[in-house]
Parts: sequence; structure tokens; C-alpha cells
Amino acid sequence: MPGFVVQFGINGDPATSTTWRSRTIADDPVVETNSRGYISFAMTDLPNSRNAQLFINLGNNLALDDSGFAPFAHVVSGMDIVDGLNYEYGETPNQTQIYAQGNSYLDANFPNLDAIIHATIL
Repeated sequence: MPGFVVQFGINGDPATSTTWRSRTIADDPVVETNSRGYISFAMTDLPNSRNAQLFINLGNNLALDDSGFAPFAHVVSGMDIVDGLNYEYGETPNQTQIYAQGNSYLDANFPNLDAIIHATIL
């Protein structure tokens, strides 16, 4: 979502994503703010519902702090790459379909969607 967040983390293989979908992470206290470049786990409105999905803040989203989104990392280089992602599909990809069909659903319906091929965590 341009100017807000870019979200990622559902594995392209349905079997792998199903395994990770049921595993949750306990909530952390919010000690940083959801400023541009900070990374937080996505979650539902239920306690301890974080999972493998993450988002990078594209703007200063301070309102997310009050909702319990606790940043745990930040992009130290490469925000220009994040800013250059293709946002044409917005929130159109259906997460239920991604979990069920994986990359085959994404490739067939969103051919210009960007993907993470490699990431390094320092």
C-alpha cells in the first residue's frame, strides 16, 4: 500500500505456508515506533497472533504503535529498493488463495508482483 506499508511473508509453497500459518509469536511491548523503514510483524486483533508475515513501514505510521505493532528491526540500506516495488495490485492478492495455491496463484493473477529472492539478516 503506497505510503503506508509493504507486507510479505506467506511462503510460495502451500505446504510450507500452512505449517507456518498455525505457529504464532507472542506479543512484544512496543518500545520503538512504526517509523519509515521499521519492520513489524503483521497480526490480527487477537493477542499473540503474530506469525511469519511482516511489513516494512513506508511512512511514519505512529498510529500502529497504539494498536500493538512492535517494530523489531529496521532497514539499514536498500529503502530505495523497497520504494521501487510495484504497488499496482495494492491489497488485491487474496491471502486465503495464497495459502491454498501459493506462487501458482500469484504468478497467474499478478504477473508483475515483486518477490523476495534473497534477504540477509545482520
